[in-house]
Amino acid sequence: MEILAIRGMATQYETDVVVVGSFEKEKKLVGAVRDIDRILAGRITAAIKRYDFSGKKGESILIPSHGIPSHTVLLLGLGQRRNWDASVLRELAASTAKRTGQERAKRIAFAVEPFGGSRAIERSAAAITEGVLLGTYKFDRYHGKETKVEVEKRLITTVAVLVGSDAQKRQATAGIISGQRSAAMTCYARDLVNTPASDMTPQHLAAVAREIASKKKSQVTVRVLDAAAAKKLNMGAFLAVAKGSDEAPQFIHLTYTPKRSGKLKKVFFVGKGVTFDSGGLHVKPWGYMENMKIDMAGAAAVLGLFSRIDELAPRCEVHGIIPAVENMPSGKAAKPGDVAMTLSGKTVEILNTDAEGRLILCDALGYAVREKADYIVDLATLTGACVVALGEEIAGMFGNTSAFTKMVMAASKEVGEPLWQLPLPGRYKELLKSKVADYRNTGDRWGGAIVAALFLQEFVEKTPWVHLDIAGPAWAERETQPSVPLGATGFGVRTLEALLATLR
Repeated sequence: MEILAIRGMATQYETDVVVVGSFEKEKKLVGAVRDIDRILAGRITAAIKRYDFSGKKGESILIPSHGIPSHTVLLLGLGQRRNWDASVLRELAASTAKRTGQERAKRIAFAVEPFGGSRAIERSAAAITEGVLLGTYKFDRYHGKETKVEVEKRLITTVAVLVGSDAQKRQATAGIISGQRSAAMTCYARDLVNTPASDMTPQHLAAVAREIASKKKSQVTVRVLDAAAAKKLNMGAFLAVAKGSDEAPQFIHLTYTPKRSGKLKKVFFVGKGVTFDSGGLHVKPWGYMENMKIDMAGAAAVLGLFSRIDELAPRCEVHGIIPAVENMPSGKAAKPGDVAMTLSGKTVEILNTDAEGRLILCDALGYAVREKADYIVDLATLTGACVVALGEEIAGMFGNTSAFTKMVMAASKEVGEPLWQLPLPGRYKELLKSKVADYRNTGDRWGGAIVAALFLQEFVEKTPWVHLDIAGPAWAERETQPSVPLGATGFGVRTLEALLATLR
C-alpha cells in the first residue's frame, strides 16, 4: 500500500473514494464538504436531509459524485468538535479503509482540512496512516493460496492525504512516515503473538531479537543468557518456570545506545515472554488454554518497539528485557511448595505453578535494578483478575512513583491505548507472606491483579517503575474498535513509543 501526501483539492483529485467529514450539529458545511456540495449542485445537502445525518461519530453516507473526478464521496460524522482528537481520526480512517476495501475500492483520498481543524496537519496525517494500516492488518501466514488471493482482491493500493500548500505537504509527509513506523511496530508485535506456540518458542524469540540487532548500521545490541548463565546469576524463579518444558529458556537483553555523549538515562522495558502457558502442574481447565500462545504479548510489544527503534532515535539508553520460557507439566516441572532463590537474593515459595508470570518477571526486574535502571516499565498478560476488574479493552496500571506513572498515562492517552490506574495498598502485602520463604507467589482469591503487582514491587527497590497488566487488551475475541483486529492487538507498543519521546 502506498500512502502519500498530495497538494490538491478534493474537488479535483481523481480517486475511487474521497473522504470528507462534518462535525456534529454544525449547520453550515465547511471546507472540502462545502466545495464538493457546490459542484454537485447541493447533492450532499440533500443526502444529509434524506438520511437525517447529524454528524455523530460513526455516521456515514456514500454519495455518487458525477461532476468531480472522484467516483464516490464518503461523508463521515466526526462527532462533537470539542471532543476531537487524533484517536477519533485514527478510528475513522480504520473503519473507512475496511469499508472501502470490502467494496473493492483500490484508491482512497482523505481531505485533511476538515479533519485537522486547529490540529497540526502532521498529527492528522499520522493518525490517518496508523488507522488505515492498523485497520487493514491481516495475519495470513498460515492460510492457503485461495484465501490469500481473496484477501488480495480487497487490498487498498493507494491512500492520498490531500493538503492545500507545499508547507502542509511537508508536514503531512512527516506525519505519514511517523504513522507508518508506529503501525509497522504494532503489526510486528501482532505477527509474533499470532504465531502458533509450536513455532514461537523461546529460541525463536531469541532469534527474532538477534535479527533485530543484526540490521546494518543498527545501534541495537543483544545478549542472550542460556540456562547455565541464568543459574550463575541465581535466577531461580525464572528457571523454575522453565523446568517442565523441553524448550530451553532464553533470557534476552536488547540494548539501544544513542549516538550522544554524556551520561544517559537508562529506561528498561520488560516483557513477559511465556511462549505457551499450560499452567504447569496446576494445569489450566478446558477453555482456558487454547489461546495461551498470547502469554508472550508483553515480550512481543518490546520486540515490536525495538524493530524500528533506530528510526525513533530516542535520546536515552533503552533496554529490552525478555525472560522467555514455556510453562509445561512434566516429571521435571516445578512442584507446589518448591522454594526458588531469585537474583535479588529473596526467596519465593511457589504455591501455584499457574502464577508463573510473576516468577519470571521478578528475576527480570531484579536484573534491571542490577543494571542500574533509571526507569522500568513491565508489560505482562499477568492476571485474569485484571480482566474481571477492567474488561477486555483496558489495561491495569500500577506504579510506585506518581511522576513516572503520570508520564506513562499521558503517553497512553496520546496514542489511544487505555489504561486505568489501580492501587498498591501496603496492607495487602500480608497476603504474600510465606511460612517457609520470604514471599509466596499467590495471595487468596480476591484482588489478584493488585497482589501480583505488589509481589513485583518487592523486586524494583526504589527505581521508578510502572507495571502494565495487559491481559485484557492484548487479544481481541471481537472487534472492539476499527483499528483493532481479531486476535493479537499489539497493545502497548505505541504507548512505549510515545513515552520514549518524553524521556531525556
